[in-house]
Amino acid sequence: FLVLITKKGTTMEYLTSKKVKTKTTKQKGFILYDGPSVLDGQPIVVIATMETSNRKTGNMVQTWILRSDISPTDAAKIGSDSSVCGNCPQRWFHGGACYVNLGHAPLAIYKAYKRGLYPVFDPVFSSHADYITGRKIRLGAYGDPAAVPFEVMDSIAKMGISWTGYTHQITHKQFDKRFIDLCQVSADSPKQAIKYQSMGARTFRVAMEGDALANNEIECLADSKGIQCIDCMLCDGAKKNIALTVHGSRKSKFKTNLIQILEVA
Repeated sequence: FLVLITKKGTTMEYLTSKKVKTKTTKQKGFILYDGPSVLDGQPIVVIATMETSNRKTGNMVQTWILRSDISPTDAAKIGSDSSVCGNCPQRWFHGGACYVNLGHAPLAIYKAYKRGLYPVFDPVFSSHADYITGRKIRLGAYGDPAAVPFEVMDSIAKMGISWTGYTHQITHKQFDKRFIDLCQVSADSPKQAIKYQSMGARTFRVAMEGDALANNEIECLADSKGIQCIDCMLCDGAKKNIALTVHGSRKSKFKTNLIQILEVA
């Protein structure tokens, strides 16, 4: 209200001409799981972030699977990243070709988690659920979905309208085979791809430049047509076998001895 004092000492009140703006806090992310890793029992956390500038994926909800007690950069140095990456041969600890820059988004998200920036997600609250309902979700922007209990990752996927996901853990002794229906199974050679497909999986094969495609594979549409993941969504464990030329700053470290020399097309 605007208060006006008159010459006679009386006051008159008028309605304010401008509405008072209330400041609302937009959540940057949520904790979806905080507990032991399925792979080795060590503490991990799953954090979903709501916005991304990733040009390949487009603006999907991104989930990050991290050690909750050690930064991702330190975990990679001492091999404790096995809690979230399992036996993936592309781990930095093994000198592999993983394209994720751990010192960028994963480290920043870990530090924000430690500062208490992310609330625990509660799907009952519309103020939480509205952030994910109707969105497309990327399972494991860093970390392997199979490090997390299947029921947790399945519920995360089903909160949105569709998802993408990849697992390197099909040969891990703790692997939950239900992930075959939720994620593409990562393969590092044509021989591996054929083996995993015989086990009922849809594969995502990393290949050397100029490699042949198998008859039942298609090239990743981001590479072949420039289509973002958010507009493609083939990598949900059910649709296609995909092959992608190795990329990233560490691509020269890709284990070429994993590649079958004979063409498979």
